[in-house]
Amino acid sequence: MTKKRTAFTAVAVSLGLVLAACGSDDDSDSADDETEETTADAGDDDDADADADDDDDADAGDDADAGGDMAMPGEGVSVTMAKADWVTEDPNAYVAHNLLEELGYDVSDPADLELGPANAYIAMAQGDADFWINSWYPGHNSWLANELPDGSTVGDHLTVVGEMMMAGGLQGYLITKDFADEYGVYSLDDLNDNPDALAAYDAQDPTPNNGVADIYGCQESYTCDDIIQSQIAFSGWENIAQVVAGYDAMVAEAVTKANAGEPMVIYTWTPSAYITQLIPGENVYWLTVDEVIDDSNPLGVEGGEGHNQLPGTATIGEEQCPGSVDGTCQLGWIAADIQATTNTEWLEANPAAQSLLEQFQMNVVEVSLMNVDMADGADVTELAAQWIEDNRDVVDGWLETARAAG
Repeated sequence: MTKKRTAFTAVAVSLGLVLAACGSDDDSDSADDETEETTADAGDDDDADADADDDDDADAGDDADAGGDMAMPGEGVSVTMAKADWVTEDPNAYVAHNLLEELGYDVSDPADLELGPANAYIAMAQGDADFWINSWYPGHNSWLANELPDGSTVGDHLTVVGEMMMAGGLQGYLITKDFADEYGVYSLDDLNDNPDALAAYDAQDPTPNNGVADIYGCQESYTCDDIIQSQIAFSGWENIAQVVAGYDAMVAEAVTKANAGEPMVIYTWTPSAYITQLIPGENVYWLTVDEVIDDSNPLGVEGGEGHNQLPGTATIGEEQCPGSVDGTCQLGWIAADIQATTNTEWLEANPAAQSLLEQFQMNVVEVSLMNVDMADGADVTELAAQWIEDNRDVVDGWLETARAAG
């Protein structure tokens, strides 16, 4: 196990991600049951194939061996798949891509249509893309309210499908541990309200000596930058400003500062490899917030009601979140549900694809470890293929159900 994988595993266990993600004991039992059903179904199919070989000519037998029409409901159907302009769910995207191809669909490479949420939802609503698996709800709900030229909304043309990684997107702010301990800054409100901490922070932040604490937020094409702006207004953080730039570049700066003990605050999330470099309890802490933003839309922006992050808490102890109370860390962000969103017409025309996406789930810890491997140079397409091979019993059950639906 690499150093990064070891670091992530330690953080994941302390955050409760191993059990809180898709892989609970109940889920494991369900997967076992599904595997047993799949095995039985496969036996029935073998009997049916044998009968077909007896009754039909050699060509028909060859068709049965190849799967036949029932086994390939997507044959002749081209699918345009989009993906987000971040990489953390790329493993999920390529697993979904490959499984749809096993159903016979001709699926475009997700990397050929890499979009931020603003453009992705419009593309799906207008039929320029059929689906993606990168929706973070409730944060992305605001994009569904956007109006199209015909007066309809984006959401009128889209359907959310399945439960790929429910409550899988842990989000929050990290602060340099040494700085936080020196000034007693364990919440963003502490930073906003402490003149000494503000002065020390401002002297070394991305825009030094401008009178505010500049925190690393999100790049403009994401949704989180808008939510952060709403949070700043909602909480009255007059001495805090968000830096909006390329996210990976901001992470690189944040890691350098955290390792040097220099002040920095950055928004981040899981599943990702980021917390193998910014490690809560080692070089950073999770910050709390005094108040979690609701649906009051403090900036009065379109879709701002969807910036609601209640309850905005996670079970994290004081070693990683010194502001936690009885093990509850009020991060100010809800753990996002990461799900597939599709063009509704496409979904209704492709019941096999709908069935597959309804069943499709991946464990947030597994996906995060795949992100660690990607950061070490692994090819995501190879990781996705290996995941399917390692979970073949489960995915065969999904595919069997999808074939029946198609």
